[in-house]
Amino acid sequence: MKTWNEAEIVERLREPSQREAAFTELVEHFKEQLYWQIRRMVLSHDDADDVLQNTFVKVWTGLDGFRGDAQLSTWLFRIANNETLNFLNRRRQLIGLDEDGIASVAATLQSDPYFDGDETERLFQQAIAALPDRQRQVFNLKYFDEMKYEEMSSLLGTSVGALKASYHHAVRKISDFFHAAD
Repeated sequence: MKTWNEAEIVERLREPSQREAAFTELVEHFKEQLYWQIRRMVLSHDDADDVLQNTFVKVWTGLDGFRGDAQLSTWLFRIANNETLNFLNRRRQLIGLDEDGIASVAATLQSDPYFDGDETERLFQQAIAALPDRQRQVFNLKYFDEMKYEEMSSLLGTSVGALKASYHHAVRKISDFFHAAD
């Protein structure tokens, strides 16, 4: 298998005769990573697939606008992040995310055929779903992806101090959620 070379892919994406093949490689290289970034926010497999597809459509249509100021991977994650937040905002407007909405999200997770966790995992995911979007995002990137705050800062355009505070608040809320469940 060919090794990933981001500079080479960017060069090939700028070349009209190689754009499609380079884009296919880009999708293959990033689809799983982006899928899980999205899935941890939207929870549903089908929703994550939809958001991922929208992300790659935006990437394809925005290729000419990629200036190279950031790494290609950072640009992709920002697009996925924005698409995810847009999806969550639309869903929140449709169903609301009050206590009933959070319970609905948990029920959706429990009925998801792709979810194979036990009761503790379900409660953990429910606690994460109850977090405000930014805290949930920071928690997911730090906890699941083990991303450093400096990387998150570049990705999310937020200061390291604000990210540390968001993570701290998220951990406290998840802990409080488990204490309340006892």
